[in-house]
Formats: sequence, structure tokens, C-alpha cells
Amino acid sequence: MKTSFVSNLALQNAMRLTIGRGQNEIQKLNTEIVTGRYADIGLALGAKTSNSVTLNSDVTRLNSILDSNALVTQRLSASQSALNMMSDSAQQMLEAFIAVNGSDDANRLLIAQRDIESALGAFTIAGNTSANGEYLFSGINTNTKPLEDYLAAGSAPKAAFDALFLGHFTFAQDDPAAAGITVAQMDNFISNVLEPEFTGAAWNTDWSSASDTNVTSRILKNEVVESSTNANSVGMRNFALAAVIGAELLNSPISAEVRTSVNASAIEYAGLAVTGIDNQRSTLGVSENRITKANTALESQLRIISLHLGDVEGVDAYEASTRMNSLMAQVETSYTLTARIQQMSLMNYL
Repeated sequence: MKTSFVSNLALQNAMRLTIGRGQNEIQKLNTEIVTGRYADIGLALGAKTSNSVTLNSDVTRLNSILDSNALVTQRLSASQSALNMMSDSAQQMLEAFIAVNGSDDANRLLIAQRDIESALGAFTIAGNTSANGEYLFSGINTNTKPLEDYLAAGSAPKAAFDALFLGHFTFAQDDPAAAGITVAQMDNFISNVLEPEFTGAAWNTDWSSASDTNVTSRILKNEVVESSTNANSVGMRNFALAAVIGAELLNSPISAEVRTSVNASAIEYAGLAVTGIDNQRSTLGVSENRITKANTALESQLRIISLHLGDVEGVDAYEASTRMNSLMAQVETSYTLTARIQQMSLMNYL
């Protein structure tokens, strides 16, 4: 009979190895229980790992689009608020024109002029609104303030109007000589001299730094929407035109007949401004609706892919928990045995 010698050091090392492996496995199982997926996808799935990679890539892409849509929705919401302010200002200006229609009372005209200037100021503030560091009504020129402030000292559009009036009539709009202007002359000035300054290229020189091209955003893999509008729209041009007519001519020393004609033109432009700005709001509303539907579709896709991912890389939490409890019991037993082995010594038997 042959006797083999086994030292207690060898037994201790074997137990330590068992404990180490058990702790690693417990950590792995704990990760799987918490996350609900394999701790090592490549080891668990082998050749099917590519399915997991593809599905996770799809999840990342869809979440990226959802995050982008959230920013787009925020920009559209801010744009709607600003356009609502512009629409209210246009309505305020229109009511001011209507209130003094046919009137030649100096006090009423002065009040109307102040209301119009107030509306123009609010319009300019709303038009220069920014969100997340980008101007909302600059088109793709998002880092450029779109509108000049007509009421600011030394403003380009104010200087342009003064030059137009002086060049056409040879005197300023507040000159007493303005009383000699006829209805035909004033109509000609507004229709053929002043209006082209707002409908033509001069608008981009004196008033607006915005681009005609709006920002577009991809809200689905195969769907793109316009996610902004710009200050070069017809509604905003008509707003500025009506406001300038009211601020510069309504309370000027012109005759009652000419004032009535001027007011009629201003009412027409103000009405077009209200309609144009509301049309912009409707256009952005369509984009908002499309984004809402796109988000619904994206969330549905995410749910389907997540279910498939659960089938591919999901673990049985109950089974993992049972295995972890068993391993913990084994590790605790190993600790106990190791402690007893460490107490073994030949000195106890001498």
C-alpha cells in the first residue's frame, strides 16, 4: 500500500482557487440579475453575437432620432410662441389703424402711433428670439440675428425710409410741406416706391439677415420636415410695411383725405400680416404633428426591437438567482474549510 502526502498549504490554495472562481461567477450572475442580460454577450451567444450587435445598433439609432426630435419639438414650440406674439402684435396694430380710421384727432392719432410702435417693438423682439443659442427666424443662418430694430437710434431701415421719402417728395415726412401731398401722390409713393423696398431685395439689405432656406430635420429614417421658418416671409414683410406706414405717416402733417388713404393701405397690409403670420404658425403646426406621429412610430419600433433583444440576450433572472444562492453557499463553505485547514498544524500532535 502506497501513501501519498498532501500538505495543508496545497489544500488552502485549492480552496482559495475555488473561492476566487465562485466570487467571479457570483459577480457575473449579479450583473445578469440586475441588467436582465448576459454579462458576457460574446461568450453566451457565440456566432449569434452579430444579432445582438445589430439590434443594439438599431436601438441606439432610434434613440438618437428621438433625442433629435425632442430638440426639434422644443425649437418648434419656441417658434410657435414667438409667432403667437407676432400675431397678437399684428392684431394690436390692425385694431389701432381701425380705431383711427377716418379720424383727424391729434390725440387719437398720437395714441395710435404709440400703439403701432409698441407692436413693432414686440414684433422685433419676437422675431429675434433664440433657443439653445440659435435664432429661430434666421433660416439656416441660425447664428445671425434676423431683424433690425427699426426704432433703434441710427437703424438702417429707418434711414432707408427717410431717404426714400425725401428722395421722392424732396422734403421730410414731418415737414409742413407734407400737407400739399395729394392722395394720388401718396398712393403712388406707397405702392410703387415704399412697397418694393419690403417685397424686393432691399428687405435683405435694410431689414433682414435671415436666409430664405429653412432648417430641415430628419424625424424618421425616410422622412424630413422643415423645423423652422424665417423673417423673410410675406407676413413679416407686410407687418413691417404696415408698421412703418403707421409710425411715419399716420400722424404726419398730411391732409385728412391723404390720411384716410394712408390708413386704408395700412389696414390692408396689417390684415395681410395677420394672415401671413398665422399661415406660418399653421405650417409649423403641421411639422409638429408629423414629429408627434414619427415619435409614436419610433417608440413602437423600439418596443419591438427591445422584445427581440430580450429573446436574444436576456437571461432567466430566477435561474440566475438560484445559481447565485448556490454559489454563495459553496463560497461560504469554502471559507469555513479554509479557516479549519489553516488551524491544522503538526504542533498540535507532538
